[in-house]
Amino acid sequence: MSTFTGALASPHALATEAGMAAFAAGGNAIDAAISAAAVLTVVYPHNVALGGDLVALVRTPDGTVHCVNASGWSGAAANVERMRSRHGVSLPPRSADSVTVPGGVRGWAALRGLGSRVTWAQTLAPAQRVAEEGVAVSKSLAHHLADPENADLVASEDFCRVFRPDGRMLTVGDTLVQPALAATLAALRQRGPDAFYAGALAESMLAHLNRHGSCLTAADFEEFAPEFTEPLSAPFGDLTVLTSPPNTQGFLMLRALRAIEELHVSDPLGGDIGTLMRIFHHGNELRRRRLADPRQREVDMAELINGGLHEVTELGQPSGPVLVPHGDTVGVAAADSDGCAVSLIQSVYHAFGSGLIDPETGVLFHNRGTSFSLDADSPNVIAPRKRPAHTLMPVLTTHDGAVRHVLATMGGQGQPQILTQVLLHAVVGRSARAAVCAPRAIVGGQVDGLTADSVAVEADLDAPSRESLHASGLGVVEVPIHTEAMGQANAVFIDGDAMQAASDPRSDGAGMVAYYPRGPLSDG
Repeated sequence: MSTFTGALASPHALATEAGMAAFAAGGNAIDAAISAAAVLTVVYPHNVALGGDLVALVRTPDGTVHCVNASGWSGAAANVERMRSRHGVSLPPRSADSVTVPGGVRGWAALRGLGSRVTWAQTLAPAQRVAEEGVAVSKSLAHHLADPENADLVASEDFCRVFRPDGRMLTVGDTLVQPALAATLAALRQRGPDAFYAGALAESMLAHLNRHGSCLTAADFEEFAPEFTEPLSAPFGDLTVLTSPPNTQGFLMLRALRAIEELHVSDPLGGDIGTLMRIFHHGNELRRRRLADPRQREVDMAELINGGLHEVTELGQPSGPVLVPHGDTVGVAAADSDGCAVSLIQSVYHAFGSGLIDPETGVLFHNRGTSFSLDADSPNVIAPRKRPAHTLMPVLTTHDGAVRHVLATMGGQGQPQILTQVLLHAVVGRSARAAVCAPRAIVGGQVDGLTADSVAVEADLDAPSRESLHASGLGVVEVPIHTEAMGQANAVFIDGDAMQAASDPRSDGAGMVAYYPRGPLSDG
C-alpha cells in the first residue's frame, strides 16, 4: 500500500469537494478536474454550463502535455451577410445566433481518453446529486442574478423557471434546484457523452435553439469533435511555460514573459508594472487584429509570441468606453503525485451566456459566437464550421520535465494578464495562496467604462506600482479589493513531493490537498 496525493482548486467549494471525492474513489487529476467542472455547471451557471466550451492542458505521467481544444464551431449554414442583415455590425449577446456548438461535454470525454481511472458515471454523479437536491445560492451567483446587466433575462419564461421559481429572483442562501438538468446529467451518465450530441437530448436542444432562430443542425452537433494540438510553449527563467494555441489568446502570456526577459524588466509586479501593462496593451491590439481559428485563417504563432517585443502601441487610438461582460468562465487546477496535472477552463462567456435555457433538458447555452466579427476583412469573421477567437487559456509550467505550477482563471480578456501576475508572484517565492490573493492590474476593457488605454487597479495595489502605472501614460481606474471583475484564479504549486492548492478570494472556492492510501488500481 502506497500514499497518493491529490490537489485541486476551483471557484466553488462543492466543486472542489467533488474533485477530491474523485481522488478518494481511486481517480486521478483528470477525474478530479472533470468532477469539479461538472458540479460547477450546476452551482455556477452564470459562468459555466453544459451548453458551453472547454479548453484544457493535460500532463500525463509519461511527461507529455496535451492541449484539448473543445471550443465549438458555428453552424455549416453560418453566413456573414445574413448575420449583418439581422444584427448590423455585431452579433448581440442574447441571441440564438451567438450560440455555437457547445464543446464542453465532448471535451470531458477527450480528457478521459488521456487516462481516466474511474467510470464516466462516477465522474458525473456529484453534479447530478447537487442538481436534484439543490444547492445554496452563492454570493457570486446572487450578485449576477441581481446585476442590472441581466435584467433582460426576466422576460424569459425559461430563465425565470430556474432562477425565479416563486416569482422572485433567488438570492444568497436560497436553494437552487434544477430537476431538468439533473435528468440530463442522469441520461449522460447512463448513455455516455455522445448522448449530448445525438439522440433525444440533442434533438430537444436543437429544437429549442431553432425556435429562437439558430441555424445549427443535427449534423453540426453530431460531427463536432475536440481538437488535440501541441501546446504553445516558451522558456521563462528555468521554467517552461505551456498554454493553448490559437484560436485562444494563450500567446499573450508567452509574449509578455518573453518581453520581460528581452527588455530586462526587473520589477514587473512593482516599479516596472507600467511597462508590463504597456506590453499587454500592445499584445491586446495584436489579439484584436490577428487572432482567429487557424484551421481557416493562417496564424503566425511564432511571430505572435516573439515578434516586435520592443514595439508599443500608441495611446489614444479610437476606442470608446466599453460595457464588459459580467460573468465569464471557470478555471480548475488539479494535480496528483503520479505526475498527472490538469488546467481546465470552461465557460458560457457573458453571465448566463445567451440566456437561452432548454426547458426539457435544463441546458443553458453559451454565447461564445458573439466573439465573431461581422467585418468581412477580419480574420475572425464568422464563417461555416469556424471557431471564434477565444479567451479560454489553460496554463502549466514545468521544470526539467516535472510540473511546477498548474494555473487557471476566469477573467475574459484579462486572463493572460492575471495568470502572468500569479506566475510572477510564484517565481519570487510566494505561496499559492499569496499569489492568487495579491492585488492585480489589468489593461483593456476589464470593467465597465474602461477603454483599451485604461488600467483597472485593485485598491490595495502599493504606491510604487501605482506610480509606475501613472508614468506609463495609461489611464488608471481604481476598483475594489478582491472584486471578481479582476478574475478568479485557481492554482496548484508543486515542489518535489510537496503540493499547495489555492482558490481565489474573489470567488466562492476552495483549494485542497489530501493524502490517500492506495493499492493497485484497475482502469475505470
